[in-house]
Amino acid sequence: MSDNKKKTMTRRQFISDTSMAAVGGTLLLGAPASLLPGPAANKTSTVVLIRDNHVLDAEGTPRPEVVLRMLDTAVTTLTGKKDPVDGWKTFIKPEDIVGIKTNVWTFLPTTGQVEQALKKRVVDAGVKEENIGISDREVLRMDTFKNATALINARPMRTHHWSGVGSLIKNYIMFVPDPFNYHGDSCGDLGKIWLMPHVKDRTRLNVLVMFTPQFHNIGPHGFSPRHVWKYYGLLVGFDPVAVDTIGARIIREQRKIYFGEDRPLNPPAKHILLADTRYKLGTADMDKINLVKIGYDKELLI
Repeated sequence: MSDNKKKTMTRRQFISDTSMAAVGGTLLLGAPASLLPGPAANKTSTVVLIRDNHVLDAEGTPRPEVVLRMLDTAVTTLTGKKDPVDGWKTFIKPEDIVGIKTNVWTFLPTTGQVEQALKKRVVDAGVKEENIGISDREVLRMDTFKNATALINARPMRTHHWSGVGSLIKNYIMFVPDPFNYHGDSCGDLGKIWLMPHVKDRTRLNVLVMFTPQFHNIGPHGFSPRHVWKYYGLLVGFDPVAVDTIGARIIREQRKIYFGEDRPLNPPAKHILLADTRYKLGTADMDKINLVKIGYDKELLI
């Protein structure tokens, strides 16, 4: 199918590509067998993978109008609403105080284009602009975060020295005053942060930015252009564990391509699995993740 024809596909046709991501088991990525979950409730989580190979311009900068369109498609798919603003209104209310938790790592930030697209739709849902905050490292000091009734979690996916991958679950590490104390055991206790009173049950949407993910790094803050690739995607969902599970699996497949072998992350990204089995934040079981794939379908890796 040509790119031009794909652009004209209807949303109904896109959703017909929905598939249960039944690929046999949970996110492993080096996690020991003792961490594998036992029987759980028969509940599925929907994750939308939306890709557009026009989202980056010639310099690799995200195009704002494409970012917004991708986000809109993801939200309408998740909520079943035809209009994206109506979709946002199902989980954001005009009286909400909204904190958009971003990530400002120099080499691979959330991007201003994603932040502004999220802010625009929160405003469109009726929230006053003065009741919206966007921050990463100031979330414990900003009034909009201290008083937040709703959080939106948005960050890029990348490999990480302490946690295997920098994920949506890890993005909340700045909600504690001592993030260094969560680095032990491959950051296995990150899920605990999500149960703290100022965070618990406040997250309304999770957006894992997969425009140019990092699949390998060396050292605590390691970055090399050789270890990122253009994936042109967003992963969006209400369940952060399910979204992270899909993102980490894509990272694993790219590592196979690059290294020519199945090379597990070191350390393993077991905080994602523990967010399910220990902290009950969502599902890391691929058999319980309803993955909806929309748009550009080359080299999906999942």
